[in-house]
Amino acid sequence: MAIKSVILSGGAGTRLWPASREAYPKQLLPLTGELSMLQQTALRLSGFSPDEVDAEPLVVSNEDYRFVIAEQLRHIGVTGGRIVLEPAGRNTAPALTLAARAARASGADPVLLVMPADHVISDLEAFQAAVSEGALQAEAGGMVTFGIVPERAETGYGYIRVGAQLEGAASARRCVGFVEKPDAETAERYLAGGEHLWNSGIFMMKASVWLAAMQKYAPDIAEACARAFEGSKADADFLRVDKAAFEACRSDSIDYAVMEPLSTDAAAENGVVVVPMAAGWSDVGAWDALWEVSAKDDEGNCSRGDVLIEGSRNTLVHAGSRLVAALGCEDMVVVETADAVMVAHRSRTQEVKKVVARLREQGRELAQTHRKVHRPWGWYDSIDSGERFQVKRIVVAPGARLSLQMHHHRAEHWIVVRGTAEVTCGERTFLLAENESTFIPLGHTHRLANPGKVPLEIIEVQSGSYLGEDDIVRFEDTYGRAPA
Repeated sequence: MAIKSVILSGGAGTRLWPASREAYPKQLLPLTGELSMLQQTALRLSGFSPDEVDAEPLVVSNEDYRFVIAEQLRHIGVTGGRIVLEPAGRNTAPALTLAARAARASGADPVLLVMPADHVISDLEAFQAAVSEGALQAEAGGMVTFGIVPERAETGYGYIRVGAQLEGAASARRCVGFVEKPDAETAERYLAGGEHLWNSGIFMMKASVWLAAMQKYAPDIAEACARAFEGSKADADFLRVDKAAFEACRSDSIDYAVMEPLSTDAAAENGVVVVPMAAGWSDVGAWDALWEVSAKDDEGNCSRGDVLIEGSRNTLVHAGSRLVAALGCEDMVVVETADAVMVAHRSRTQEVKKVVARLREQGRELAQTHRKVHRPWGWYDSIDSGERFQVKRIVVAPGARLSLQMHHHRAEHWIVVRGTAEVTCGERTFLLAENESTFIPLGHTHRLANPGKVPLEIIEVQSGSYLGEDDIVRFEDTYGRAPA
């Protein structure tokens, strides 16, 4: 059998603000190690043979993350996979339907291992053992979900009620039903009874089995996705589906669209199969969940970045850009980024989304973007600003270039501090070396490129009456971004 991983990389991760933001969410961040959560997910099947696992994953994402995802995958040596781009967010059922159609496009019918990009799994051996058992059930036509053996009476997760173990299976059991997030008393009863597992949101099935189930239980979504896929176009690593057709699709989850109706369908030839899994799983839905899965000192503290902790217990400190010192803290979460600091009691981290909602109501960009903003060509960091000026540090990757553009309201000064810049300004194109500078007058067409082999770093000083990012008129763009 051939297992093909499908990585669902949607979601904004608002409860992990300020580290996670809409324009650069938690799956793209290295929250539990050196690699991002997306990269960890892509490597989760390492160790299987090429006969068992297709090394080229399918990633379903939106337009905004496409270049960052492609770059992160290249950094870990995952190449050749396809990134399916959703024109709009429509939840997991349409996303998986697009992936299944992409997997079937060559005529193959692989077993799909469907994984959210933002989960943590600390015991890879246990995870891969569960995947091997799930693959056997999926190859036989089963619709498989993985149930996490509960470690505590958790009220933040949905549950799966399991029945008898399947004949001849190592641990796979029949699914009796799905249960919404319980109250504390019910969660205690579930933990004591042993018949309920946490719903992990990880699934396995043959691509054809999923498409048939969608046609039966959610035919409107199946047909909308079919139309969107039929109008798709390949673009380098990306597959762009038809925008109008997909936007007409109804939003629904894998659980609601297929798993729940299938689990109660007495006429179904194969129901839902549950493979129990105890592999150090967490969906890292909030900062308290990250504290749960992180390595801790003798006092229960965990930290990341430049952190000093003194006289504190059961506290998480996350420093992104400077030293953070925690003194006398107990059951606290402290998160620092270059432009925001969040302090909360560990029991109330689920409420961080309320802070994000207030920022949105106030129209503040802190809800959506970091100070450091990633672009297809590299990134920029807005290091200072004031009335009629802004200073940015800009890094352009080797061989990359910005769009040919113009601004109505600002002029720009560029100073090269590392590498060599190729500058287009009006009719002129010329090179700038380190410690050289140039001036881009307001209204002049211009472009910045890196012709060298090392990253190009410049300091840009903007001056003018309006300095917003929407004051860009694009005339030509290497990365297919629409004219602004």
